[in-house]
Amino acid sequence: MIAFNTISDLVRLADEKAVLIHDIVLAKEQHDAQRPRTALLADMARNWEVMKASVQRGIENEAHSASGLTGGDAEKLYAHRTEGYLGEIALRTAAYAVGVSEVNATMGRIVACPTAGSCGIMPAVLCAAQEQRGYADDAIVLALFTAAGIGMVIDQNASIAGAEGGCQAECGTAAGMAAAALVELAGGTPQDIANACALAIKNLLGLACDPVAGLVEVPCVKRNGFCAVHATLAADMTLAGIRSVIPCDDVIAAMDAIGRSMPAAIRETAEGGLAATERGRALAAQIYPKHS
Repeated sequence: MIAFNTISDLVRLADEKAVLIHDIVLAKEQHDAQRPRTALLADMARNWEVMKASVQRGIENEAHSASGLTGGDAEKLYAHRTEGYLGEIALRTAAYAVGVSEVNATMGRIVACPTAGSCGIMPAVLCAAQEQRGYADDAIVLALFTAAGIGMVIDQNASIAGAEGGCQAECGTAAGMAAAALVELAGGTPQDIANACALAIKNLLGLACDPVAGLVEVPCVKRNGFCAVHATLAADMTLAGIRSVIPCDDVIAAMDAIGRSMPAAIRETAEGGLAATERGRALAAQIYPKHS
């Protein structure tokens, strides 16, 4: 039986067995679910197909959510991708992430990875990387297992829920997972994967979960776009040889401590942050007039 509770456990096991992190995660899943590797790979491949479909729908979507708060921004950003400061790949990545989050807001089909509120980050970075580097679907499916292992550890040692740890727990975790997957695809070592995760999460520590009117729309949709680019930069920093001074498990512990110390007002209750601004309260009253 393979068991891991920390990122350092994942790295150590992969190094000891001379395999990649996705092999460790798959072996654990085979044992826990009592299912063959082929079945698990097939399930993840279906998830990947849903992710790709949500990206495509997202950049074509002109529909607005029922609240009217979101919709059509991914299409605008995608159209701007060759004209912006950041460059075509970064803007495409951001557009994909915004698009998938808009699909979620309009009740479309997405993969919660790790949550619906952060659903755009993983599909965005992986679709953009596939288009840029030509990665095979099979390789991305394996990288998704690596990302899943990262998410499992964070869930055990901190939280992936905005209601418990703020948006650092949702978008922060998703960014760490995405950065890890990108590094594996680029041939990074297990320690490189841990480093990328640390870089991605530590620079989102303290991020509030403050949805206007309690909806996963503002600021969540655009935040997915920012965090997708953030995750890509964490991967590139790692691949360039830049190391996080604070180890990944310590970063996760810090995220947990920060989440526990956050006031309830900025943990998905829509009582603080942007939700409590004058405009935020006015929008909530407009959307829910009976409760204003």
